[in-house]
Amino acid sequence: MSGRLVQVSDVHFGRENAAAAEAAMELTHTLKPDLTLVTGDVTQSGQPEEFEAASRWIDRLANPTFVVVGNHDVPYFNVWHRLFSPWKAFETVIGHPAHDHQFVGDRVMVRGVTTARGWQARLNWSKGVIDLDQTRRAAQALEAAPAGTLRVLACHHPLIEMIGTPVSGDVKRGEAAAMIFAEAGVDLILTGHVHVPFATPIPLADHCSYAVGCGTLSDRIRGTPASFNLIDWDDREITVTVMAWMGDRFEKNQVWRLPRRGGPAVVPAAAAGSPVPTGEPTL
Repeated sequence: MSGRLVQVSDVHFGRENAAAAEAAMELTHTLKPDLTLVTGDVTQSGQPEEFEAASRWIDRLANPTFVVVGNHDVPYFNVWHRLFSPWKAFETVIGHPAHDHQFVGDRVMVRGVTTARGWQARLNWSKGVIDLDQTRRAAQALEAAPAGTLRVLACHHPLIEMIGTPVSGDVKRGEAAAMIFAEAGVDLILTGHVHVPFATPIPLADHCSYAVGCGTLSDRIRGTPASFNLIDWDDREITVTVMAWMGDRFEKNQVWRLPRRGGPAVVPAAAAGSPVPTGEPTL
């Protein structure tokens, strides 16, 4: 069983890289994924015009699409709505639920969990929080997927801190949630937030669940080019390819090859979690 996902993240409409976002949208149709997945921060500050721009762009992506909320998708400057209805604009305009979001395809199943909050009892409320009841519901649903299905959990903040990233997710209860997902046999936890790509085994359970982070399609880059992830899989391994923006086109930049749970015991030439730079041309 094989398939393909395209993961984009942190477009930050209001601060988007317009050329990169347009080119990425067009490439989703060329790449023909089973699903185009957006891991949050579709707006910069949750303003109506930003949501409208994000909605128009998402509508033009290759279908089907799956979108989760990020911390920038709250109405930053409307304290009342931020406190009492933080996801109303997202759900109304973007058209995807903020909680218990699910996609079931022939070869892949995805659940969304909300790690962003409109406010928190800590100074930096852009950091992540995860609800363990929502985590367990998502884990149980994914665990029940048919054998061979790629099981994917999508949220905005990385659940386990990645060494070397320019910012942290600092997710409350993140490690406990990661353990629940790993024990449920989730293959991938796809996230955004830090604006740099990564792929690494989660050092819990059988080490065959992987944390995969996506770069940004905004101008808010943090040491790496704007990018998105191309994720291919078969019964043996998952291949994560970073498509980096070169100013006028996307090119393959890094590749991670991640052995699948239950697949061959031999790790491919590139150790799991290690990037392999490629010089291959634009797809």
